[in-house]
Amino acid sequence: MSGVVIYLPQGTAGAGGEPHADAVTLRLGPGEVARFGRGSATCPVELRLDDEAISRLAGEIRVTDDHWQLSNLSTTQSYLVENPEGAGEYLRVPPRRAGAPIPFEFSRVVLPTRRNTTVAFQVFAPDHVYLDPDGMGDQWGSRTVTAYSLDETALYFLVLVALCEPRLRDESPVAVPTTPEIVERLRSHPACGQLTARAVSSHIDYLADEKMRISTPAEHGPRREARRNGKRETIVGLVLRFGLVREEHLALLPPRSGTGAQERGPVR
Repeated sequence: MSGVVIYLPQGTAGAGGEPHADAVTLRLGPGEVARFGRGSATCPVELRLDDEAISRLAGEIRVTDDHWQLSNLSTTQSYLVENPEGAGEYLRVPPRRAGAPIPFEFSRVVLPTRRNTTVAFQVFAPDHVYLDPDGMGDQWGSRTVTAYSLDETALYFLVLVALCEPRLRDESPVAVPTTPEIVERLRSHPACGQLTARAVSSHIDYLADEKMRISTPAEHGPRREARRNGKRETIVGLVLRFGLVREEHLALLPPRSGTGAQERGPVR
């Protein structure tokens, strides 16, 4: 990582703490630190946040060689670090937590206030480094297998993307589509013209039992449907947490009716 960029939006506060200050942009390299809070003449900060509920010295950001860390110097308030480009992922940094490592490439740090709004600033860490899987070889002996092996060309993967679509688009933070909704969503896909609810249920069972290895006891009657709903939610939560289904996979789905050429993308 060559460093991070911290962006404090206009109107939050600035170097002088004015309520309508200009936006502030800081660039930090490895080893550098930026402190944030209300600040004072005896407690200077690089990012001044104008709210009486925020400590004079609320926290600090420290950049290392391969990630950045957040320290919460408040004794009472937790802070949130959100991933605006993900599916609702966030970290909660509790009071007095020092050097919490942040894994997101694009983060929003959110501090609570006494008003109906929060105070937030953004941290960009665009230079995360990934190993080349083709360059790893087998120099350490036996081959490492994939924890979750998914075929992105298979019909079950299309069902999985449809399950995850509302959360990927930030349309529903909780609910997942029902089996009839998935059938209707995929009906216009060339491979799904004859797709039935029973087939969708079979794909979901296959994903849970064989691919995700989610074990659930057998149920019959009304409890069986409740168990199936829980299974769908567990599958969606697991694949989104591990990034097995991502925004780019939404292109596999047919255009939604009524959207025309302009498919609604994820909310930023």
